[in-house]
Amino acid sequence: MDNENERLVSSADEAEVIEETAQADVLQQSAADDTAPDQTSPAAEDSEADKPKTFKERLAFRLYDFASIVGTAVIAIMVVFTFFWRFVGVVGPSMQPTLFENDWLAVASVPKTPRVGDIVIITQPNAFDEPIVKRVVATQGQTVDIRNDGHVYIDGEMIVETYIAPDVMTYREDLDNYPLTVPDGQVFVLGDNRQHSSDSRSSAIGLIDADYILGTVSFRMMPFGKWKVGMEYNYS
Repeated sequence: MDNENERLVSSADEAEVIEETAQADVLQQSAADDTAPDQTSPAAEDSEADKPKTFKERLAFRLYDFASIVGTAVIAIMVVFTFFWRFVGVVGPSMQPTLFENDWLAVASVPKTPRVGDIVIITQPNAFDEPIVKRVVATQGQTVDIRNDGHVYIDGEMIVETYIAPDVMTYREDLDNYPLTVPDGQVFVLGDNRQHSSDSRSSAIGLIDADYILGTVSFRMMPFGKWKVGMEYNYS
């Protein structure tokens, strides 16, 4: 009889242990649920509410994004052209056939030493009281000569000017002090249309102080598609 009672007590103890273990598991699971992120938190609900639902809302949202991108691009372009390039319009025929009246040019405003062949915008005071566009033919230390054969000589050698029309000749004007050595800090400029250009051959313009060079022409903005402005002209 005693043995039977002992077995009953032992079974009761085991049942009590099992019940306590089950309760502990329930408490542990409850604690884990408390630490899990709340999928229906107010922040999540607000985020879902902010998203456009209807077609009109989605369209307005996309248009706003597009307008923001375009606005940022426009501002970036304005900054670039303000600090690196300027727009300049051509007036007159003095640079034909390279440039024509009403062409619009992008002029690099970053200061640099002008080179032979550069097309430059000049703000030096002159008889016309306006900026001019010309080509640099000689820089400081070089000797320029314009001879009776209608050609330009630099340091005694005739230069091949592929940027002027084949039948164009270059002649002296009212300044007749050739051969002329260009002083330091100055340049000698000519227009490509020699018979219709007032340039360093004329007392109305004369030699150009490099400090009065606003910038160098980088490319042509208008007419659209005719970007290149350089040393050669296609006569075909």
